[in-house]
Amino acid sequence: MRIALFSDIYKPYINGVVNHVGLLKEHFDRWGEQVYLFVPEQDKMTVDESNVIRLPSIPIADTGYHLTVRVDSRCRDILKRMDVIHVHHPFISGSFGLTFSRRYDIPLVFTSHTRYDLYVQQYLPLVPDTLSDTALHAFFQRFSQRCSAIIAPSQSAAAVMQTWGIQGRVAVIPNGVELGQFQSPQQEAKRSELRIPDDAVVGVYVGRISQEKAVDRLLKVFAALKDECPNLHLLLVGGGPSLDECRQLARNSEMEGRVTFTGPISYERIAGILSAADFFVSASVSEVHPLTFIEAAAAGLPAVGIDSPGVADMIVDEETGFLTENNDLSFGLRIMKMVQDVQLRREMGCAARNYSQRFSAHHNAREVLALYQSLQEQ
Repeated sequence: MRIALFSDIYKPYINGVVNHVGLLKEHFDRWGEQVYLFVPEQDKMTVDESNVIRLPSIPIADTGYHLTVRVDSRCRDILKRMDVIHVHHPFISGSFGLTFSRRYDIPLVFTSHTRYDLYVQQYLPLVPDTLSDTALHAFFQRFSQRCSAIIAPSQSAAAVMQTWGIQGRVAVIPNGVELGQFQSPQQEAKRSELRIPDDAVVGVYVGRISQEKAVDRLLKVFAALKDECPNLHLLLVGGGPSLDECRQLARNSEMEGRVTFTGPISYERIAGILSAADFFVSASVSEVHPLTFIEAAAAGLPAVGIDSPGVADMIVDEETGFLTENNDLSFGLRIMKMVQDVQLRREMGCAARNYSQRFSAHHNAREVLALYQSLQEQ
């Protein structure tokens, strides 16, 4: 098939969408499909990849995202020959995908990777909730009507999307991970390199250090447990706009020596760093299908997360980890139990590794390709 993928962000930036889109292209290329990936041109040094087309764009503050400003004639010539257009963001690249889908009568597929309802409230705090919700619903109702199919990475994500007014065909296809690199990392990180005591029980968070990920809440809960669990250590892996603020919060909470910030690191190093931890932990309730939970499970780590869409699809409560109520007491008590019960961590870690098998990148790409093919048959 001839496939056009669109994303608002790509390498060298690191996040779940970048990893997912890169894996899709990698698998489609391997199977002999003709794939083009359209992404914004970025300021950072980039490595050329075959059929990755970087479009002229301007940066959006310090978010890592860029606003694509135009698509040239060469790109239009490529797009008119495609069998399917697949967009991974609804607003910027989504608008380009929609334009060319309608112009050339090509099926349009959209994967929702984000809780856009929460992000609207996060980044437009002065807009009344009723107005922001109304605008969101109106946008997605129109957008979904023009899509041939919409991919939800989980059942709970599909349910949330229905509240946005999504219409049309919705396919639930979990995003995937290359499990092997997490099951057997090439190089395991040493705790001494991360300034973590050998006898510590380490909870690790991997992801963007930003307000919507509630890393500040995670730090406050760990600070509240520092006397009850003197060997508890928090490992925060990643960068983001709240990194300096969270470092200051750790200092103010007298958590220095009990928390390690790695800052931004390459995706290739994450598997090795997970091997230095005892369990995965996140306070975020803004997820759709958090790949970091899958990566941690593949590494044999049980998880503690708050019962919410996305996270609830990643943890089998009391089997692969703990799903807690959305309050600090419930969250903190489950972290404490994870710290204090070594045998429970081991059993849950084994169950988590087994559970992760259903989320392979190979299986995800096969299901997405089958969806494309079904659209061609209509």
